[in-house]
Amino acid sequence: MQNMKIDKEWIDFACHLADVAGGIIRPYFRRDYTVKLKQDLSPVTQADEEAESAMRAEIRRCFPGHGILGEEGGREGDGAEWTWVLDPIDGTKSFITGKPLFTTLIALCRGDAPVLSVIDQPIISERWLGVTGQQTTLNDKQIRASSCEILADARLSTTSPFLFREEDKPRFLALSKQCAVTTYGGDAYAYALLAAGQVDLIVESGLKPYDMMALVPVLQGAGASLVDWSGRPLTIISGGDVIAAATGTLATQARNILSLALS
Repeated sequence: MQNMKIDKEWIDFACHLADVAGGIIRPYFRRDYTVKLKQDLSPVTQADEEAESAMRAEIRRCFPGHGILGEEGGREGDGAEWTWVLDPIDGTKSFITGKPLFTTLIALCRGDAPVLSVIDQPIISERWLGVTGQQTTLNDKQIRASSCEILADARLSTTSPFLFREEDKPRFLALSKQCAVTTYGGDAYAYALLAAGQVDLIVESGLKPYDMMALVPVLQGAGASLVDWSGRPLTIISGGDVIAAATGTLATQARNILSLALS
């Protein structure tokens, strides 16, 4: 996949989808709107639903043969070679509490592997673009992850310690004790900051494909490592346990600590 060339038309279209979603999301930010709870008790708003619906409509119009997998609308076009994976607002809790730490996540997968992605923050106008075989950009400027290779120097982040399975909480705590700094919150925005060199290590569990796929090209193109807790590359069928690290050496150290804490 690393030598695969992605058509500029598709890159432009991914950015167009982010523009479409952002145009719907911005008027809702810090305004009155209905917040509903889904079956898993996670919140969803009109902005989530309308933004994903609009992106789906654009994909159907421009690429009718492509599949779609979205957080709010599920899967369509199962079995398609190309699948767009959408999360209109990753970090809905941040969105509904007025914090500009949420992002719109857009990825294009060939088979199970993501090859193109956008992480977009529409309020403060930050856009990360990841393309297989190319350097990741933030607002059109090339960026790289940090060179951190030692846990004792690492800035560790996770969305919330409460999101770990009970058996995994002690594992994360053991890792946190080895790191220089531990911060919480940010959802996918934290991964974007890792790509920009502001965070060194992220460990999470229980993510879904629409949470993960847009992370992969962005982080890989910034020189970072993104694997599951067993060290396997992330794909659309991965289980959702994630280690994102500025370097492969740091990822290996984190995996070792997580494994030792389990034994």
